[in-house]
Amino acid sequence: MNSRERFPAPALRVLLAAPRGFCAGVDRAVLAVEHALEQYGAPVYVRKQIVHNKYVVQTLEQKGAVFVDETEEVPEGSIVVFSAHGVAPSVHDEAKANRLATIDATCPLVTKVHKEAVRFADEGYDILLIGHEGHEEVVGTMGEAPDRIHLVDGAGDVAGVQVRDESKVVWLSQTTLSVDETMATVGELKKRFPLLVSPPSDDICYAAQNRQAVVKQIAPETDLLIVVGSKNSHNSSALVEVGLEYGAKAAYLVDFADEMDEAWLEGACTVGVTSGASVPEILVEGVLEWLAKCGYGDVQTVRTVTESQHFALPRELLRTRAELLRAAESTPPSAPADTDG
Repeated sequence: MNSRERFPAPALRVLLAAPRGFCAGVDRAVLAVEHALEQYGAPVYVRKQIVHNKYVVQTLEQKGAVFVDETEEVPEGSIVVFSAHGVAPSVHDEAKANRLATIDATCPLVTKVHKEAVRFADEGYDILLIGHEGHEEVVGTMGEAPDRIHLVDGAGDVAGVQVRDESKVVWLSQTTLSVDETMATVGELKKRFPLLVSPPSDDICYAAQNRQAVVKQIAPETDLLIVVGSKNSHNSSALVEVGLEYGAKAAYLVDFADEMDEAWLEGACTVGVTSGASVPEILVEGVLEWLAKCGYGDVQTVRTVTESQHFALPRELLRTRAELLRAAESTPPSAPADTDG
């Protein structure tokens, strides 16, 4: 009897997280660009990346979408789509001034945070926005009430926060953060401000929470965790952090299967696979095919919840180009664009 028969090699398997990939807000935003291209023809301009994923952006570019960093780059009289991350009221004003037909693809969950910020500011609260400086969602939310919102970029920022009235303080958060990261910061804020008010509903996106929950479940059994997603996708990066925190021996973020490294598989019997909320399933399939060629053909799905959320497309898509432009010219400054969620 040889050593292989006496000591069989450990079974190689993949634990495939579910839910994973596109959330309802991302699906709505991507479809908004696709429908705009079909209805109005190319080019359709998109301010910032519609969602934080290389493949999605490249695919839409091939269909005729033109991505720009600022509204001023869009030619007068053109159609511009605002990304899922949301924009400040000043961006709507810029678009109106440049006679741009706008389609607001802001995720309805982000719009909810914007409305909460406006309401609390009107009621005289100081708003402590937990989020990462420079993230598009944070920039948009802070623009709703710049004189009232203070950015808190993690627990380390808490000591430096100054407010007008410690009895009127509320926290809000960027929707794509790690739940654990956010609550750790909230805990520190409550020590500093005992009367701190929580938002009426949890601001962390349901999809971010669900994807983190299943990673927490599979991480203790995982020798290697592969998260499919782009580096500028915060919810994807958060999955790597959560995986490592909850027991994965190693974790990597990749955009495409060709970024995988066989060296990562050394000593790995169980590989976990998941993807961020802005990642199409075709990219996950590519990673699974790559793993199968390396002997990891046994794929076991681990599901924690079934998602059924759906957001209707922006109502602006029901209008003609001429109607969109007329609406832009008649909209008063800083009025919110239509968002249907």
